[in-house]
Amino acid sequence: MASVTIAHRFCGPAQSANGGYFAGCVATQMAHTVTVRLIRPPPLDTPLTLQELGNGEVAIMLGRERIGEARPATLALELRKPPAYFEAVEASRRYAGFAHHRFPTCFVCGTDRPRGDGMRIFAGPIPERDLVAAPWVPDSSLDRGDGKVRPEFMSAALDCPGFYAVSADDRMMLLGEITVHVNRLVHIGERCTVAGWRIGSDGRKHTAATAVFDEDGELCGSARALWIEPKEPPAS
Repeated sequence: MASVTIAHRFCGPAQSANGGYFAGCVATQMAHTVTVRLIRPPPLDTPLTLQELGNGEVAIMLGRERIGEARPATLALELRKPPAYFEAVEASRRYAGFAHHRFPTCFVCGTDRPRGDGMRIFAGPIPERDLVAAPWVPDSSLDRGDGKVRPEFMSAALDCPGFYAVSADDRMMLLGEITVHVNRLVHIGERCTVAGWRIGSDGRKHTAATAVFDEDGELCGSARALWIEPKEPPAS
């Protein structure tokens, strides 16, 4: 039976996994695009087993407790025109997390993570485009061994910018589910732009799209995510 273990380095909140990275680790165990649903915060440094449910679906289990689920999916998004790399650099100066960050040690967007440790994807608003954007230059710690990033890091990059696309007022939200499709793995040291934008909202549920583009504006990966405002704030 397949299993995944999320090392502490890859946290979102301090005591649980970054949702995009977790989803990417699950997806690498499957041979197609999947939607990963998070039911409980994925624990760190703890083996989780993938239990087959039939029809290509799996449950991610901690003992008898269901942490998440994954099911086959297709991803169809109406893409936005990608911001230029230096436009994303300028947008990142307006990153809301510089003023206040709920999870400053988040592997993807945490301001307390030094270069070479966290991904430091700081998505700031571009109001005239109605989206957020950040530059991303993958460092060597993300190398899968051939000069390209591991696929789970593509999934991670597509996570947090979606939050900032739907929570401009810093409202507490947690990732409920995410569908990621990778067009190509980007290279270590390659200049990339990550963009995120709102698709819609329904009460406490908010849907975001994210995409990674290379410096020529070509699509490298995209995602659709559901963000949920919890009834009670989780422990940080």
